[in-house]
This record gives sequence, C-alpha cells and structure tokens, in this order.
Amino acid sequence: MPNERSYETAQKRSDQIRADLPLHPEGYTMLTGDRPTGRLHLGHYFGTIKGRVELQNLGVRTNVLIADYQVITDRDTTDHIQDNVYNMIMDYLACGIDPEKTMIYAHSAVPAANQLMLPFLSLVSEAELQRNPTVKAEMEASGHELTGLLLTYPVHQACDILFCKGNVIPVGRDQLPHIELTRLIARKFNNRYGKVFPEVDALLSETPLLPGLDGRKMSKSYGNAISISMTPEETAKRIKKSQTDGERMITFDPENRPGVSGLLSTAAICTGRSEVEIAEEIGMGGSGQLKKYVTEAVNNRFAEIRERRHAYENDLDYVKDVLHEGNRRANQIAEATLAEVREAMGMVY
Repeated sequence: MPNERSYETAQKRSDQIRADLPLHPEGYTMLTGDRPTGRLHLGHYFGTIKGRVELQNLGVRTNVLIADYQVITDRDTTDHIQDNVYNMIMDYLACGIDPEKTMIYAHSAVPAANQLMLPFLSLVSEAELQRNPTVKAEMEASGHELTGLLLTYPVHQACDILFCKGNVIPVGRDQLPHIELTRLIARKFNNRYGKVFPEVDALLSETPLLPGLDGRKMSKSYGNAISISMTPEETAKRIKKSQTDGERMITFDPENRPGVSGLLSTAAICTGRSEVEIAEEIGMGGSGQLKKYVTEAVNNRFAEIRERRHAYENDLDYVKDVLHEGNRRANQIAEATLAEVREAMGMVY
C-alpha cells in the first residue's frame, strides 16, 4: 500500500484529471485490462468496465488489454484460455465497449510491446521490484514461489501502459505502486536516452469495492460472484444459495451480518438506492424477500446487456474479427513505439 502522502498526491491529481476529462478528452490515452482467468462478474462491471465505457464515450483514446501472458504469473496452466478470451470480448461488447472507438487486443499477439521489457528492466533495481507490495500480496495469495515473471510483473505492466503512450490509468488504491514504478521507468528512460514516453497518472476509482454475495471479496473461487454472462435463472439460483443468517429483520451491518449486507450492496449498486433504504423497505420480510429483491434488481439491471451478449454468442466470427483488428492496430502502435525507443538508444542499424 502506498504511503499516505503519495496517496493524497495521487488522489489530488486524479481529481484534477477527472474534472478535465470532459473538457479535453483528446489529451488522454487510457490503458486498462483484465486477465482471462474466467467469466467477468458484477464486480468487474461496476468496478472497471462501466468506467471504461464512460471514458470511451467522452472521446478519450481507450485501450483494453486482454492480459493472457499474465495468467501464468500465478498459475501453472493455460487451460480454457482461448474460450475465456472470446467470452471476455463478448462481455466487453455487450457492456458497451465499442471496437470502433476502443482498441481491444491480446498481450501475446503484440511482440513489439513485450520487447520493451528488455530496456525497461535495465532501469529498475531488484530492490525496487522486491519492495512492490502488490507483488508480495499476489505471491502470498497464490501460494507460489516468487517466479521471475511475478517479480517483473510491474515492469510488464509498464510495457502495457507505455507502448501506446498511455497517460491515464484507472486503478484502485492498491495498484498505485505499479503506476509509480511506471512513472519511474518512463522518467529514467527519458532522462537517459531522450523524451519518448509521457508522464503517467492514476485515475483512482470512485466506485466502492462491491463485495460478494457472502460479504467477502467477490471471487469466482468463493462462488459468491454473479457473472455478467449468467442467465436470469442461473442468477436466481446463485442468489438463492447464498448464506445469510437466522435473524428475520433485515439490516445493513457489514461487520456482523456479512451475508445479508453483501446482498444489500448488490441490490443497491444495481438500483441506485442505498443499502439502508432497501433494508428498511424489506424490514421483517426476512432473507427470502431480500433474495427475491436482489434477484429482480440484478436481472433488471443486466437484461439488455445479456440480450446483446446472447447475440455475440451466436456470432463468434465477429468476436474473432474484433480481436484480430485490435491486435493489428496494437502491433502498428507497438512497432512505432519500439522504433522510437531503438532510435533514442542509438540502436538503428
């Protein structure tokens, strides 16, 4: 976690950018992405995807990375990765990502971007990599030993951001160390070889973290997440199976009633109402009425998105075309940036 002073500075800068975005969207290039480890869920939608669509529609140059190489930072297999990638694109398109405005591309398909790893690694010390708290947290969570790929994960992210000259990156507070390292790499490269890369700033999320149905962190492995791709019937079944407690009166109390409160948070974010307001309305209706309310809230909120997604499920050729075109554009940009880097370093022969 970054120290309080650096967080306050980042928050102040983020607020300035957020105020300027509607006025000068052409001045910003945004890069963000996801690892294709499974289906995207409500936490992804409200935490990141919705914001990407808003930036895209403002006129910001938006780029969405499918981080397939990063799957192996903490996993020993790439089983189902192709299926996960195609389904991720379906989710993006259904949620409003427009491939005419947003470049959607895959990590492994853009070798020139990954080639930036070599000069970038020369600009950071082992101590700087070891200090990164996010890498430590990810290593502990995965139970894996510290591989070279996991150790250099923040440098890989710097390549993702800088190959397209990204200068605004939507992140949560816990990702600030990655942005700080990217800024360091860009600054060191520019000072050592000549100005190639922009200053990079974090656009800190204004959306509170959506808990899972049981009040814990939303995760596919916990079985507490509702996928964007679920049918209304699958959604109802998942919510019905969620654990609450024996108290009939519905109240919002995340610490003492995580299951009930997780359901209330889901309903609140889908309806735009507050958790307390919904709890007071349900009152003595108990968990049965609460689950019914949550099911309707989710299914109503995602009805149009799921309808669009179903159309993409029946048009896989179009989904593949979106990715191929995104990969083509990304390669064009990456090769141009790599050429700039080689020229700045005197490596043009």
